[in-house]
Amino acid sequence: MAAKKAKSEARSARAAAQAPVQAPAPAPDTPIEEVELPAGYQPALDEPYMSPQQLAYFRRKLLDWRDALLRESQQTIDHLRSDGASRYVGDEADRARDESEVALELRTRDRYRKLLPKIEAALHRIDDGTYGYCEETGEPIGLKRLEARPIATLSVEAQELRERSQRGYRDDA
Repeated sequence: MAAKKAKSEARSARAAAQAPVQAPAPAPDTPIEEVELPAGYQPALDEPYMSPQQLAYFRRKLLDWRDALLRESQQTIDHLRSDGASRYVGDEADRARDESEVALELRTRDRYRKLLPKIEAALHRIDDGTYGYCEETGEPIGLKRLEARPIATLSVEAQELRERSQRGYRDDA
């Protein structure tokens, strides 16, 4: 009996040593902005869903994404301004290439412009406590989906249903 207990304790110790890095639970009234996350923290399925640590993790992820988009947008603006004078030098092929590059940069910047309000809305949902839950069903969106698309507002099932219904309307037209 003692040997079984020792083996069980050894297994538990090994499992604990291999567990992902988890942050200590903050005080219940700690604002999300003040939750400290250890280096390498990843939300785990065995944590309470949308715990303060998970909310702080997704807040940081969204803020980093927003900052990166703003930096890249500024770089695009700077690039377009600096290349303005030299853009129309050269033959037609050079001009066509330059215009194509400018069009691509502007499309990318437009995509960023559309993403920024979605990021801000996700940050607002973190603040009001609705982040991570489907806006149509109220069910959890899921950590994997939020990891892949932190601005998601619908669960996979609700998104699929919406896409099917939209396809149905388009096919009827």
